[in-house]
Amino acid sequence: METSRLTRLSEFTWRIEPHDAMRVPVVIYADVELIRSMDDKVYEQAKNVAALPGIVGSCYAMPDAHWGYGFPIGGVAAFDAEEGGIVSAGGVGFDISCGVRTLCTGLRREDIEPHKEQLADALYRRVPVGVGSTGNVHLDDAGMKAMLVRGAEWAVEQGFGRREDLERIEEHGRVPGALPTEVSTQAKKRQRHEMGTLGSGNHYLEVQEVARIHDTRTATAFGIEVGDVVVSIHCGSRGLGHQIGTEFLRRMGQAASEYGIKLPDRELACAPINSTVGQSYLGAMRAAINCALANRQIITHLAREVFAELLPAAKLDLIYDVSHNTCKLEDHIVDGQRRRLYVHRKGATRAFGPGHPELPEEFRDLGQPVLIGGSMGTASHILAGNVESERLSFASACHGAGRSMSRRQATKLWRGRQVVDELAERGIIVRSPSPRGVAEEAPGAYKDVNAVVEAASRAGLARKVAELRPMLCIKG
Repeated sequence: METSRLTRLSEFTWRIEPHDAMRVPVVIYADVELIRSMDDKVYEQAKNVAALPGIVGSCYAMPDAHWGYGFPIGGVAAFDAEEGGIVSAGGVGFDISCGVRTLCTGLRREDIEPHKEQLADALYRRVPVGVGSTGNVHLDDAGMKAMLVRGAEWAVEQGFGRREDLERIEEHGRVPGALPTEVSTQAKKRQRHEMGTLGSGNHYLEVQEVARIHDTRTATAFGIEVGDVVVSIHCGSRGLGHQIGTEFLRRMGQAASEYGIKLPDRELACAPINSTVGQSYLGAMRAAINCALANRQIITHLAREVFAELLPAAKLDLIYDVSHNTCKLEDHIVDGQRRRLYVHRKGATRAFGPGHPELPEEFRDLGQPVLIGGSMGTASHILAGNVESERLSFASACHGAGRSMSRRQATKLWRGRQVVDELAERGIIVRSPSPRGVAEEAPGAYKDVNAVVEAASRAGLARKVAELRPMLCIKG
């Protein structure tokens, strides 16, 4: 992206001034190198989002922003229903509530090293991965409805996990307002046998070492110190979420025309929040969020079973679970007034600061854990929300490294076996059913996650707490 098209507000803050049909400015958080590495599509897509009806404040792009469907990935935008605000399936994404949860094992690196190969094999056998993967949880109609309404709460009641896990999940593991009746038969069919599966793409289960602590007080509260081993799970709502996104993009394309909404890009198909289609989508999307929360909860249970068999001293206590493809109704202060807004976060993580009432009591004076996934061979990070992030970005932060090239480009540069061997030389074990999938997700296909996290921290979106380095990765 050419910096001459932007107004520089600070070292890590840039703005696209309102022009053409834009209703609000666009604010991008990044350093010069990250800005220059962003494709021009980020500029165009963010500018188009800023032209949508009812948008409030600014449209935001996180340091990991890159081209997406309609909205840029790493995009944040809030809409006011009382001012004709819209909801957009493209502003949430196809993998609804894709997110990360991290668990502290209570073990040290030296406890894991002698069992690393055995642990990798056992996790790979126990947690289904890959395109179309199915698990051992099979839902009838009643089970599907209960899961879509109650999310991780349902999973815990089915024996997948612990009641205390729910306190460490956004919305306590269950988003209210889910409407299974708005989820199509086809979407439910796709999910009936996919609970407890990782899927493909950039999804993973990683065993990681805490390599560095930036904020000792917060890290201690989160239960980690240097040398500890954690487990991170990255996945979402699988086929159900994708089907919902696909179906509602079609419906919203028709609805936008019916409501006289002029779309700057057909991929920004949307509907007024208070319209029938808008409310239908929100009900289906919330059901998909609950599906993703239940899915990660079941995978957590499977991982705990493996550790219990091989390393019985392991605890696997949940630190936190965050989603990064959602639209949530939240209170935010805009121009000195508190307003109820529908905040779209696509490839962006909620980052509530200290004092927020929705945070667990033990984290309330520290801020929400913000979990930033790496890219198989690179670091992941734990951050914490800042008070000022509400003003800066509707309490949002980045979600990962962000792609620097397409999957097709990546397969022209790497082969899966090559990537696996190179990582093995660095002591990182990879298990995956798809060599092509590994090539698509090669670490070199992503931006420098450390630079992304540094930009988010320096911009004030969240503060650095800990750096995690992979030991083994189960890859979709």
